Amino acid sequence: MSYNGGLTAEQFLFYEIRIVSKQYLEKKSVEDVILNVRKDNLFQYPTERHVTRLVRACYNRLLALDNETLVLEIAKAPTNIAKQINLYAMMRYNRLVREFMEGLIGEKFRQQDFSYTKKDINIFFSRLQEQNDAVAKWSEATIKKLKQVLNKCLVEVQILDSSRDSTLNPFFLSQELERGIRENNDLSALAAFNCFN
Repeated sequence: MSYNGGLTAEQFLFYEIRIVSKQYLEKKSVEDVILNVRKDNLFQYPTERHVTRLVRACYNRLLALDNETLVLEIAKAPTNIAKQINLYAMMRYNRLVREFMEGLIGEKFRQQDFSYTKKDINIFFSRLQEQNDAVAKWSEATIKKLKQVLNKCLVEVQILDSSRDSTLNPFFLSQELERGIRENNDLSALAAFNCFN
């Protein structure tokens, strides 16, 4: 899987993925979901400009989950559980999110090091740029935006209290997500959610 800077536009999309997941479970095609979202302005955006792209992003995350039960949980579970599953879907769909969550956040949890500074995320991106030519070509503006999006993801699942916070919260993985990760035999992902058993 190649690195993709599309996260700058796609972001966390929790409200949107809830809507798309309900239609996905009704076996609607991505094209039908796009039509429905546009027709009824389900995302409640001021313009339709980004609707197609963001519906596709949500749909692709759901496909990447490869687990019908987890899709159902995104659609129906309490917000805190569904947000955890959305972050896992992002990890399955986007290599950058996965490496950030496993390589940086998961390692912090593994070492019981709850400090989290700008330096940590800067080092993460510097290493990526050294290792990957595509990432090395990203502009400073793109990298700055990606850092903001990744930090916002941590806030959404309450690993951080705010994007300015410098302490990771101990994270409690929902049973629903843990079960889904184990069903997917995707055990390396558990570290990202502070689960090491």
